[in-house]
Amino acid sequence: MHFLRNFPLRAFNTFGVQATAQRFATVSSEHDLLSWCASRDRDETPLLIGGGSNLLFTRDVVEAPVLQIAPRGARVVFDEGDTVLVEAMAGEPWHAFVLWTLAQGLSGLENLSLIPGFVGAAPVQNIGAYGVEISESCDSVATVDLATGNTREFSNTECAFGYRDSVFKHAEAAARDRYAIMRVRFRLSRKFTPRLDYGDIKARLERSNVTQPSASDVSRAVIAIRQSKLPDPAVIGNAGSFFKNPVVEASVANDLKARFPAMPQYAGKAGVKLAAGWLIEQTGWKGRRLHPFSEAGVHTQHALVLVNHGAATGAEIWELAEAVRADVQEMFGVALDAEPRVV
Repeated sequence: MHFLRNFPLRAFNTFGVQATAQRFATVSSEHDLLSWCASRDRDETPLLIGGGSNLLFTRDVVEAPVLQIAPRGARVVFDEGDTVLVEAMAGEPWHAFVLWTLAQGLSGLENLSLIPGFVGAAPVQNIGAYGVEISESCDSVATVDLATGNTREFSNTECAFGYRDSVFKHAEAAARDRYAIMRVRFRLSRKFTPRLDYGDIKARLERSNVTQPSASDVSRAVIAIRQSKLPDPAVIGNAGSFFKNPVVEASVANDLKARFPAMPQYAGKAGVKLAAGWLIEQTGWKGRRLHPFSEAGVHTQHALVLVNHGAATGAEIWELAEAVRADVQEMFGVALDAEPRVV
């Protein structure tokens, strides 16, 4: 594993902000990472990254060694009729992996089509879209424990999945940047059960005259919806939805509904979920920039997406995020939490 010095990170984050890693290396195999663990300074904690689609650098220089975990490959582990266990290496692009599963005749991930980033980041964030989260299909996560240099496999239960959350995100659990995810296994099915009740999927299929959709049909519908709503990071820097949809207690939700009758609300087991994009739009931030000459702004079509119009720094984007949060807190008394990792 070869470290590069003073390595530019602009191409390694979809916001497209400039930052420099004092040391950078790409990890292409578990063997390389274990060898590095055996020789490294134990007091030095690396920054682990994948495709950079959920990452915001707010400083010009990253002093910690930056490791991009990028082994490639996907395979069928075993096939038991309707149930198939597949494995993807952490560096596989997520969307390409979803398309690969569909090509194998497997369903379970179709609603998660076109989500950017690598497979290895999927369980960290417990990525989700259109009523589906990977916690529903993730079987296990194989990691290297950077603190001990040993390998460890996490079962689905041990991953402690929550809404955009997992054990791998928590510094208090000594897991953030301790466990390098190397590969993920998913339990998928040959028997397709469509999930169409969330968002615009059903309407999109009906407009296409698809009455009995296949998993691939659903994937294509999701791709079309995402392309119509979310900006392409290759065109304008962004990390998709910047804020989580806040979850509040029923009593709080009822009070907000009385004050704001048009507020969308979704009851769930953990409480009532509010639409962060709607909250932001009510504060007037949709389409605005941090200040007239700033390159950091809120997307014109989707208030939940913060964008880099060209030369914004990570610090400016974070300043924008804090301003949006403050206005939502003032108007609604609701705190917004950022989805991307802020470094």
